[in-house]
Amino acid sequence: MTIDQFFAKLWDDYIAMTPQAQRIHDAFVAEGEAIVNDHVAFRTFDRGPITLSDLEPHLLALGYTRFEPYEFEAKKLRAYGYLPPSDDQPRVFLSELMCDRLSDAAQRIIDGLVAQIDADEVKTPEVMWAGRLWQAPSFEDYQALMEESEYAAWLSIIGLRANHFTISVNQFKTYDSVEQVLTKVESLGLGINASGGRIKGTPEVLLEQGSTLADRAPFTFAGGQVEEIPTCYYEFAKRYDDANGKLYQGFVAASADKIFESTDIRGVAHAE
Repeated sequence: MTIDQFFAKLWDDYIAMTPQAQRIHDAFVAEGEAIVNDHVAFRTFDRGPITLSDLEPHLLALGYTRFEPYEFEAKKLRAYGYLPPSDDQPRVFLSELMCDRLSDAAQRIIDGLVAQIDADEVKTPEVMWAGRLWQAPSFEDYQALMEESEYAAWLSIIGLRANHFTISVNQFKTYDSVEQVLTKVESLGLGINASGGRIKGTPEVLLEQGSTLADRAPFTFAGGQVEEIPTCYYEFAKRYDDANGKLYQGFVAASADKIFESTDIRGVAHAE
């Protein structure tokens, strides 16, 4: 599988879960802008056959290389950034939940989910958009996970797929700031993640980011209960040159920490 094929499949799955992304994409294209993908992010558990180290080989096989590690203490996450083989291809951000930081009860829920995974399903790159590899949890279990980790609750019902794509503001011709992009997105009737401010980061840390609030969709939980929950969102990033005149390639942990909250059902409710 080529990188182009990988991201084409990933995009198709993503927009099926995130219809706002296609709307945003088309709105900028209609104005003559070129859409270049800065990075794509994935979430997973550090349990079962879908740990970061299990999924990483699919990226390495596409020519990606590990760049920098990150840790998010409050959210109980670790992550790596990955650089593509060519500058015109998107970076990847792959994070995993450190499950042993959760309560025994939450760990039992997660262990029950990952125990259902067919190990053969994780051997090909298609696993990166496979969605849920286990039966839907009960809404009670989803809520129990939400009490401790929004990330865990999201992953329990959404599964493995791109959590977000990211438009590179650097490539735009008529929009030269993240704020201008966010204003345009708001004009489409879409909400912006304001956790930690509308714009996360500064030119001083070489990266500015903003994002929408996640789309929402109905999901059927075990027992037949249907609830509408956040799915995925679209991000916008502007990178700056470092002291050596090279474009910054990494991620800023403090900013990413707040970007994660684009899918937080509690944050969405507050914003509304």
